[in-house]
Amino acid sequence: MKSKNKQYYDQNAALYDKLLAPVDGTLTKWRKELVKDAFGKTLEVGIGTGKNIRHYPPGITLTGIDSSEKMLKYAHRRANGYTHIDRIVKMNAEELIFPDNTFDTVVASCVFCSVSDPIKGFQEIKRVCKQNGTILLLEHVRSQKKIQGIIMDFLNPISYGLYGDNINRKTYDNLVVAGFDPSQIEAVNIWSDIWQIFRIKNN
Repeated sequence: MKSKNKQYYDQNAALYDKLLAPVDGTLTKWRKELVKDAFGKTLEVGIGTGKNIRHYPPGITLTGIDSSEKMLKYAHRRANGYTHIDRIVKMNAEELIFPDNTFDTVVASCVFCSVSDPIKGFQEIKRVCKQNGTILLLEHVRSQKKIQGIIMDFLNPISYGLYGDNINRKTYDNLVVAGFDPSQIEAVNIWSDIWQIFRIKNN
């Protein structure tokens, strides 16, 4: 049985970029800021239609994964002509089929709101990231502000029912539960306290 989010992305892969077009300028700015610090052998979890591919700095080698085969079709198209792509394959974030300590950098943007088991997913990226490697996340999270947080909790069943997308994930807390020490985690607010970039040193 398909998960709710995978079903949504399979059904809407052809329209996905168009649906995001009204906020594409802002998301592109955040994507560039996210991936500029990627280095070495890099894994992108939830590569989607490949919107980050053109923003990676020179010198990296990119492996991309996604659970939606139909989204990957567009990522493959977008990867044409780029020399830094190693491979783009279908895979779930919670079950990464890579050895321990494989990647220098792990990247995910707007992904862990829809991963079924985010803690297991974080444990997996911690496992495949090298010691002293870097994990870079762009995520929308539950607001710490009382009223906004309550509103997000109220709206979450609607968002999940429509898109398989949780808008009230406590991503920082999930990272700690997954085994990252708070001293490893830098969380930067980029829009209120709802959109954040996380930079994590895996040591």
